[in-house]
Amino acid sequence: MKFSELNLPEPVQQGIIETGFTDCTPIQEQTLPLALAGKDVAGQAQTGTGKTAAFLIALFTKLLQKPREGKDRQPRALILAPTRELVVQIEADAQALGKHAGFTIQAIYGGVDYMLQKNALEEGADVVIGTPGRLIDYLKQKVYDLKSVEALVIDEADRMFDMGFIADLRFILRRLPPYDQRQNMLFSATLNQRVMELAYEFMNVPTKVSVTPEKMTADNVVQVLYHVSRKEKFPLLLGLLRKTGMERTMIFINTKREGEFLYDRLNANGFPAKVISGDVEQRKRLKILDDFKSGKLPIMIATDVASRGLHIEGVSHVINYDLPQDAEDYVHRIGRTARAGAEGMAISLADEDGAFYLEAIEEYIKHKVPVEWAEDDLFVHDYVRVKARPRVEKPAGRGKPGQGRGSDRSRSGDRTRHEKKGAPAAAQASPAPETGEVEAKKKRRRPRKKKPAGEGTAVE
Repeated sequence: MKFSELNLPEPVQQGIIETGFTDCTPIQEQTLPLALAGKDVAGQAQTGTGKTAAFLIALFTKLLQKPREGKDRQPRALILAPTRELVVQIEADAQALGKHAGFTIQAIYGGVDYMLQKNALEEGADVVIGTPGRLIDYLKQKVYDLKSVEALVIDEADRMFDMGFIADLRFILRRLPPYDQRQNMLFSATLNQRVMELAYEFMNVPTKVSVTPEKMTADNVVQVLYHVSRKEKFPLLLGLLRKTGMERTMIFINTKREGEFLYDRLNANGFPAKVISGDVEQRKRLKILDDFKSGKLPIMIATDVASRGLHIEGVSHVINYDLPQDAEDYVHRIGRTARAGAEGMAISLADEDGAFYLEAIEEYIKHKVPVEWAEDDLFVHDYVRVKARPRVEKPAGRGKPGQGRGSDRSRSGDRTRHEKKGAPAAAQASPAPETGEVEAKKKRRRPRKKKPAGEGTAVE
């Protein structure tokens, strides 16, 4: 089916033409007629199959058919996604496809200017695309409301569960108009029981559409697996990089620490690389992605935060330096290459730990990953050695990492509780006690009950 065969508004058709789309992908061909007819859709498709364009075209068509009335500037459509990178990608596609529709499109996600996004929401937006956390933050501050939402899209719904966002997601959904007063679309790589329960709870009898092929991985991705010891992984990686001349390569690792160590070693050996992980500052992450997309950066090291939803053209190689612990992540990782009909190569290095994940991966993708044995001359042993970065020790008396402003709660909290109990100011600022009194304090494990004001200090 061609897009020209669909009864789409002229502004939408013009955006499709300028984007370069002509023929519908399978997920678009099956979901668009349903969505354009106003029905709710629960679609199952892998990343890179065109589902983003499917829900954006349906959403823009619906909003154009019923123009906004009055001066209300609250959101008319809400698109929820699990990661910042996916939000940025959806916004870019929305700006391109909706270029002539005249809608105000606003992305909301953490890690960037807080007040800038807040002011944009206050000024008004037709379509809001965001991650649950910051959307809830602004919602609780009453920066905007969801009473005017006519269309809802939940993208990568299964990932919402995996990342622990389901409670936040439900918080938002319960503040929308009733499910039968809006159109709902949900897309996911897997429509498992958890996802379908969510669909039936918050959608209006959704039509289930699945275009996932029997073979989970694309035919034009050449997969190779090397069994290698942990000590030989980096020498083999260097040999592969030198031999194959990988012009645009994504290397996946499981932990931030391993990513930093790999970053140091690659750069020390003449392979410019950058690493993105969940705690890298958002502006820096976007800069790294832009450099990688433009070709300025040949190698990008990433945790699984980058394995979903990113459309980066021309990725020639994907390397699983660490095999993923979740079998689904293997499919999403290697899906970063061979996109839009291109060819690509996925290389996996299975060490002593990674070998334990291989069986589950092969069971999930329903075929064996071809194994090759590396010849001795493929290993590079004359490389520059670097030391691993020292672990950052937690300061004494501080809270757990990630607590932020709450890291000193144990100390400030005690003081607050005493103050709330009505301890007199004189007791809190009493003169230094005598030596005997100090010894008495050391032996005392719990603070004594303080006396009312005027009856002396806490320690007599």
